[in-house]
Amino acid sequence: METGTAATARRNDLEALWMPFTANRHFKANPRLLTDAAGMYFTSHDGRRILDGIAGLWCVNAGHTHPKIAAAIAAQARTLDYAPPFQMGHPLAFEYAARLTEILPDGLDHVFFANSGSEAVDTALKIALAYHQVRGEGRRTRLIGRERGYHGVGFGGISVGGIANNRKAFGLGLPGVDHLPHTHDLAHNAFSRGQPAWGAHLADELERLLALHGAETIAAVIVEPVAGSTGVLIPPKGYLERLRALCDQHGILLIFDEVITGFGRLGAAFAAEYFGVRPDLLTCAKGMTNGAVPMGGVAVRREIYDAFMQGPEIAIELFHGYTYSGHPLAAAAALATLDVYRDEGLFERAAALAPYWQEAVHSLNGVPHVIDVRNLGLVAGIELAPIPGQPTRRAFDVFLACYEQGVLIRTTGDIIALSPPLIIDKPEIDRLIDTIASALKGGAR
Repeated sequence: METGTAATARRNDLEALWMPFTANRHFKANPRLLTDAAGMYFTSHDGRRILDGIAGLWCVNAGHTHPKIAAAIAAQARTLDYAPPFQMGHPLAFEYAARLTEILPDGLDHVFFANSGSEAVDTALKIALAYHQVRGEGRRTRLIGRERGYHGVGFGGISVGGIANNRKAFGLGLPGVDHLPHTHDLAHNAFSRGQPAWGAHLADELERLLALHGAETIAAVIVEPVAGSTGVLIPPKGYLERLRALCDQHGILLIFDEVITGFGRLGAAFAAEYFGVRPDLLTCAKGMTNGAVPMGGVAVRREIYDAFMQGPEIAIELFHGYTYSGHPLAAAAALATLDVYRDEGLFERAAALAPYWQEAVHSLNGVPHVIDVRNLGLVAGIELAPIPGQPTRRAFDVFLACYEQGVLIRTTGDIIALSPPLIIDKPEIDRLIDTIASALKGGAR
């Protein structure tokens, strides 16, 4: 066995870790390591402050290392580090479920806990399928997603998802899945401020799938109210309402994937509230714990929960769950996070900042290579013209240039996606947008 200095050197050479969604070879030759964080800023391994323009990864809505959340986690770790969630429970999980239902859309009053958005999506899909089974509609096995949709990386999520690179290396995925078209069309809705006026009719494509497959075979439709990871696609006015009406008409469950849009991103607790459209199931994660401890969940309508509560009292109603469902540390973090959102008025803060944010991001209209800007709440997508023959390269160059200037952004394809912590202030918004403009004007190809 290798020991001593040689072993230490090997452990620290970065090679052992296979990094997720990362160009591993490029990163390990040019590492970008973050060692500390507080508020709006990371600290890099070379001692620089890095303005966080993406809330970690859409999740740190209240800012980094919030003292109230950190204290809650530490206290819980000293009190109850773990409790089994099967046939047992602990008080904080029940308390958080009750607190969460207070801010969820009316009628979504039961919550099933998972550990990530990916797990939450697979849980929601399984609940939808099982719901139709217990109601005697077992033919409803088909799931409908949307092109360019992102629903995590489980086999259920990549099957209903519509991003090709997330699917093509992993086989056929789930059977019986189809997809609606996405709603983005530069010819009709480029540089829209808020919801585009064009595109609501694309919801009617569900009727084509109903005719093709038979409504009686379709269990659920799943969409992100705002598609995030594909590059921030804003729903056209009336689009979500038409999806809701069609699902109601044909007895199909509507699932909103709110892993990104939940907990204040649009200036409301959830996008369902913002748009005034209530889904039957709603997935959440990320902002649940401010990113501090992994946690996800699925909220369901009472009618869905009640449909399972049949048969012998000692029978397990749903054969599904995770070892860490409602983990004590996650529940403690989640409760503290809800307190912070409420006490600091962060959802209201996001709503108040949204107009300034909109003007700032749209100031990039006319900057070299920018072919679209779109926004809603405190989220924005800046689409760039790709370098011929080198897709994704231009955005990646901007990412690197911004990081060198002390600003962290996120890119997906040739799109810059921005989603800062809700504590961002106007000078930091200006710095974020000015840095992107400088990178596009001054060096990034």
